[in-house]
Parts: sequence; C-alpha cells; structure tokens
Amino acid sequence: MSQVQFRGYAITDPKKWSDFSIIDIKPKTFEETDVEIAITHCGVCGSDVHMITQGWGEAPFPLVVGHEIVGKVTRVGSQVKEFKVGDRAGVGAQVASCYECRACKSDNENYCPKSLSTYADKYPDGVVTQGGYSTAIRAHEQFVFPIPEALESRYAASMLCAGLTVFSPLKRNGAGPGKKVGIVGIGGLGHYAIMFAKAMGAEVYAFTHDKSKVEDIKKMGADHKGDFAKELAHSLDLIVSTRDVAEGMPLQQYLSMLWVHGRFVTVGLPDKPLPQLTAFDLNPNGCFLGSSHIGSKKEAIEMLQLAADKDIKPWYAELPMKDVQQAVERLKRNDVRYRFILTQDIA
Repeated sequence: MSQVQFRGYAITDPKKWSDFSIIDIKPKTFEETDVEIAITHCGVCGSDVHMITQGWGEAPFPLVVGHEIVGKVTRVGSQVKEFKVGDRAGVGAQVASCYECRACKSDNENYCPKSLSTYADKYPDGVVTQGGYSTAIRAHEQFVFPIPEALESRYAASMLCAGLTVFSPLKRNGAGPGKKVGIVGIGGLGHYAIMFAKAMGAEVYAFTHDKSKVEDIKKMGADHKGDFAKELAHSLDLIVSTRDVAEGMPLQQYLSMLWVHGRFVTVGLPDKPLPQLTAFDLNPNGCFLGSSHIGSKKEAIEMLQLAADKDIKPWYAELPMKDVQQAVERLKRNDVRYRFILTQDIA
C-alpha cells in the first residue's frame, strides 16, 4: 500500500481568492486501472486563476487547483500496463472520461461528454477532484502521461496544459512545412504555440501589442512579428488565439487575415463573451471560427517527444509551492514570462 499523504494548498474562502492554506485531501478511490503519483512539480495556469476568482462561475471550496502535474509513480493498479513504481509521469487538465463513447474510442477522450476535470469536479462516488498544488494525485492510466527521459520534470510540467492546449489545434489543423500560422497572445500558452509551430515546420507570425515582448518572440523562433496590415489579408492558413481578454479584441481583423477556408481557433477562454460577428465577417474568405479543448493522450505523448527531440523548454520562473500566493497574484496581473512552475515543499 502507498504511504503517500494527500495534502495541498487550498483556497477555503471564495472571498479570499489568493489566501491559501494547507488542508488534507480525500483522494480518488483507488481502482486497479489507477496510477498514483507523488508530485514534484506543478505549473500555474490561467485556468487556476479563473477558477479561484470564480471568473468561470461558482467553484466548490475548499479547492486545490493545478493541472500541470509531474512526479514519481508510487503505486499502480493491477490492470495498469504503461507504468511501474518509480517512473516519472504527468497529469494534465483531465482525469477521467466514460472510456466507452465514440470520442473515447477515437483518441478524442478530451471531448468525452462525461469527462472529469483534474480539479473542481466530482467522481460518481462523490469524491471531489483536487489538483496539483499538492503532494499527490491519483488518476486513471488513460490520463497519465509518461515523461521522456530527455525532458526534465520542470520543463514537462507546464506542457501538460499550456503546451498540449496549443499543440492539439496545431496538429489537427495541419501546422507544418508550407503553412503560415499566426499566434495571438504571447503568454504561457502563446509562447509554447510559437515554439511548437516552429518545431513542426510552419512559418510563424506572432501577434502582440506589448512591444517589450518583440525580442522574446524572435528568440522563441517566430519568423514575423505580425501587424494588422492589409498585406496580410488572405494570407494565413491558421490562427491560434491564446488571448483570454475579450474586451477590445479585433476579431474581425484576425479573421480577415485568413486564406480561403482558413481557421481561427481560440484556446483562450475569456470570462466575458467574444466580440459580436456578422455573417459578412466570415463570408469573404469562407473562414472557420472554432475552438479546441486540451488534447488527447496520443497528442500529449507526441508533444512531449517533440519537446525532447527538439530541446523545447518553457520560459519560466520557478517557485517553492509555499509561494503559490505570489504566483497566482502575479499571473493575474500578467507579471510572468511566461509560466510559473511550483516545486514541492509540503512536509
């Protein structure tokens, strides 16, 4: 039996969104398909801030957030095939699905209607899911990812949400040689989108209004710092938007830059509605407007291997987990370049 203690940094009062305290966690009821992980690293995601501030609606408290998790396997069920005790493994933003539907059987388990999120969700037996600002987590093997030996845990952690969330739409929409890809919003997700799109062979255009990020964009590998110029009209095959603020978003201009049947995919999830469109904003180039939800295990494994092979590393700041209040407050005011990684310190 495992001797791992399940404890985490939780928000207990919704009125004090950055006031964390350590609580005991009731873990998932262990099943023979489960993998248990002692957490060593956890990234800090914008989703965490949206959830604890209740920007996405009411959340269950006390709540431990965090869904960019890497650690060491401490226990495996008898039906687990991919992992053994001592392996490095990670968990992203999803911990369960129905395993039987069309989505689950076609490497689209991230779109299962019965999926469960890593935190703020509830198992059928009533156990509330708690996230990675903690000592340990249990999850079904399907939602546990092997970490390549060449990829350090601190690098892999934030790839399991931020990285996968942009890798999936890049992969599914054909980013590669001969394609022109625009990236909107250069933050935790956007900086990964630049690096992965470039590693996949695309010509990359990066869009930001922050002049202080221009040199960073070049170092990440972008071919162009994009502007909303007329010469870019009808030129991009794909735009991935990581922007999570809807106010002032020039959506019509973004769409006008797409080539015929080009795609605008938003992975940023603003608290407020996107700008209103008319059919005439879509008609001139027959463009498509859509979204993407994290990624599948198949995509996660491919992404992690690409990162290992191409030596892709996040731009990050590392903090002990006890400094989580500083991390979420700075993230909320966009004071990080470009991801926080928390390291385990709970005794």
